[in-house]
Amino acid sequence: MTEKLPVVSVILSFRNEAEVIPELIRRLQVALRSVPVDYELIFVNDDSSDRSLEILKKSAQEDRGIKVITMSRRFGVSECALAGMQYAKGDAVVYMDADLQDPPEVIPQLIAKWREGADVVHTVRSRREGESTLKLTLTDAAYHLISVWADVPLTSEAGDFKLLSRRAVAELLQLKEKTPYLRGLVAWIGFNQVIISYKREARGGGDTKFPLFRNIFHDLANLRGPIGTLVIGLTSFSLFPIMIFLLLGFLIFGSSLIAFSVLLVLAILQLNPAWWLWLITVISAFSGLQLLGIGALGVYLGRVYQDVRGRPRHIVESVFGFEPHE
Repeated sequence: MTEKLPVVSVILSFRNEAEVIPELIRRLQVALRSVPVDYELIFVNDDSSDRSLEILKKSAQEDRGIKVITMSRRFGVSECALAGMQYAKGDAVVYMDADLQDPPEVIPQLIAKWREGADVVHTVRSRREGESTLKLTLTDAAYHLISVWADVPLTSEAGDFKLLSRRAVAELLQLKEKTPYLRGLVAWIGFNQVIISYKREARGGGDTKFPLFRNIFHDLANLRGPIGTLVIGLTSFSLFPIMIFLLLGFLIFGSSLIAFSVLLVLAILQLNPAWWLWLITVISAFSGLQLLGIGALGVYLGRVYQDVRGRPRHIVESVFGFEPHE
């Protein structure tokens, strides 16, 4: 009897990637057929408006391992990746972007580490092609800031290209945060985690779905895009922002006491400090403290509000290519 091969599920969250999908599928097939595994390619369609779905359905006629999950509206990369994990049947799950910046040729290395006993295999970008110096600098600063504040170790430059064992996926799916910071959650679940390095390529086609400063206010209000991701990362694994405001409150209040004491001494010495100095001392101390404290608490309370509403992280409109029992 032939030994049953392990199954590897590759999850690709995408939106409007019609230009890239044919080449992506070809490279994935070559990479996965080079190792002794069965595979399924689960494309999670985040409400695309181009020909992506049509191309995938046509490709599925030639490769039964291609499957599609279509969301009811746009939900986001992490939410789509988690939706794919719910449908994945693999003994190991790889999730990655669909723009060919993450090379499929690295997948055999991830599988090799998994077979050696790793539950989570992170990929760390040693180089990033096709991105501006400004974006690279700001991205590095954001990673460093989140890593410094987080109460779990986070690997810098480890993005959304990872392999998870079946038990790691099972634990991850039990977490019900409505605005998941997936990179942090994967680190938080623990188990045996290892790292490999790779060079990130430029986009294979189309435009980036994560421009730095486009729709900045919308992204911040809805916790989307690079700015929203930074906020989620900062507030997901640390209470340090609140502690900063508490420390700042002590400093401001202490400074105001010193300033008030100086003004009081000047008044006793009949040097008559101007009335507006008294006013500035009091207002700056209390107003600054209140505004900063309310801002910090607002972020945390906003995230609590999103969680307690009990809404699902995503809604699936339709699936294609799955067997009925799946």
